[in-house]
Amino acid sequence: MKLTPISRYMALLLRHHPEQAGITLDEHGWAHVDELIKGIQKRYPQFQREILEEIVRTDSKQRYAFNEDHTLIRANQGHSIPVDIEFKHAVPPDILYHGTAKKYVSSIQQQGLISKSRLYVHLSTDVETAIKVGKRHGEPVIYQIDAKQMYQDGIIFYLSANYIWLVKKVPLQYMKRLDIENINQT
Repeated sequence: MKLTPISRYMALLLRHHPEQAGITLDEHGWAHVDELIKGIQKRYPQFQREILEEIVRTDSKQRYAFNEDHTLIRANQGHSIPVDIEFKHAVPPDILYHGTAKKYVSSIQQQGLISKSRLYVHLSTDVETAIKVGKRHGEPVIYQIDAKQMYQDGIIFYLSANYIWLVKKVPLQYMKRLDIENINQT
């Protein structure tokens, strides 16, 4: 059984549309594991707890988390539905990066980075990750974010359990578009 399609379906359910599998999320984004398994089995009949555990354990981006006794599961971030993941405020590094696609640049140049359908703008600590994110949606464009100045100006940052930096928005004055041709990716 291939895990990638199941993991993508889990992300859809735990971040955006739990109702598609008949599951419910609590106010903090947690779903009952048994309920999630039954919901996924509607699409993937062979799905079992062991497969769920393997997906969570081996996910390179650490998208999911169990509670201590593994009776609840949630996505670590990326939600479009209103949940309170209880992120802790955190002091960001001086510079962060955001990867997007060229087709979104004109909107970004007018509004800055806004969360749109998600609850937060996602930022990374390295250019390589930002490039990978940008490539998922087309020709990549990378913005360097002056996180230090944003933080000094009172903008709140959060750090997710899988080390993605989150912020409600990034105003234009803190953004600098990088020339991707001249980025040294060593």
